[in-house]
Amino acid sequence: MSVDMRTYLAHVELANPITTAAGCAASGRELSQFFDLNRIGALVTQSITMAPRAGRPTPRMAETPSGLLSAVGLAGPGIDAFLERDLPWLAQRGVRTVVSIAGGTVNEYGALARRLTDAPGVTAVEVNLACPNIEDRGRVFARDSAASAEVISSVRALMRYDVPVVAKLSPDVADVVAVARACVDGGADALSMINTPLGMSIDIDTMRPALAAVTGGLSGPAIRPLAVRCVWQVHAALPGVPIIGVGGVLTGRDAFELILAGACAVGVGTALFHDPYACLRILRELEDLLAERGFQRLADAVGLAHHPPAGGSRHRTDLVPGPGTSDMEESSL
Repeated sequence: MSVDMRTYLAHVELANPITTAAGCAASGRELSQFFDLNRIGALVTQSITMAPRAGRPTPRMAETPSGLLSAVGLAGPGIDAFLERDLPWLAQRGVRTVVSIAGGTVNEYGALARRLTDAPGVTAVEVNLACPNIEDRGRVFARDSAASAEVISSVRALMRYDVPVVAKLSPDVADVVAVARACVDGGADALSMINTPLGMSIDIDTMRPALAAVTGGLSGPAIRPLAVRCVWQVHAALPGVPIIGVGGVLTGRDAFELILAGACAVGVGTALFHDPYACLRILRELEDLLAERGFQRLADAVGLAHHPPAGGSRHRTDLVPGPGTSDMEESSL
């Protein structure tokens, strides 16, 4: 039995729910050596900045149990080179392209949106909010509801109405639902979660931090439970908002878990570093899982874990531990 794998990011139809995660496939050229990029739902680019960036000094990456710490520093060509070279290459091939953008001020995000609004080939814009706000003592936008909403509002006001704006959220907040709600109120058409939580590793031989930047973003299977929790909580609070679930997806089962939690699309990131075919494999595994369980449409599985099975169940989907719940209270639920 074939499964209808189509999904929607706001009003934009994607052929299937599998996308790359920002920063893990650059702008697609390297990955295209292994498979036709049109076979996945969308390609999410690396985060594009106004000016070219060399990134942080090395070492930039360190392996951890079931994860990877990285502190690349948004290295990239800048918006001019992206619009001249990378986006046209993707557009010529008809690749559904979600352009990730990053900035240090609200005005910088707005300037990026202004440059992209009339550029052909932009399927959606993902706003990377995990950037320091240089006008607020370097406080990360994603950790403040008002600052996140201000960025999203600026981008939404300057983007074409038919291009969805996706807010990418961080788990390093007291209340991810509050930030998600602020972004939606600010004009976000969809949400992406999670960005990498901050972590650190120390090399016991050198007795120094393993990364030159000291801290970095943690990705890989270790963070998948965080991603599932965030997707679950936000979908419960905002069930009508499309969510791209990202974080530690290695298999179709991992993708299915995020979909059951409420994601309508799933980003694949760190898995691509050791398996460039991971997106296609995960898509095949996911479709097989859906077919085995009798689903005719992917859409019917989205958020299904929030609903008790027919005939009733003792499982209470409304009892979701909130950010202020104590360990004692959580263990009693």
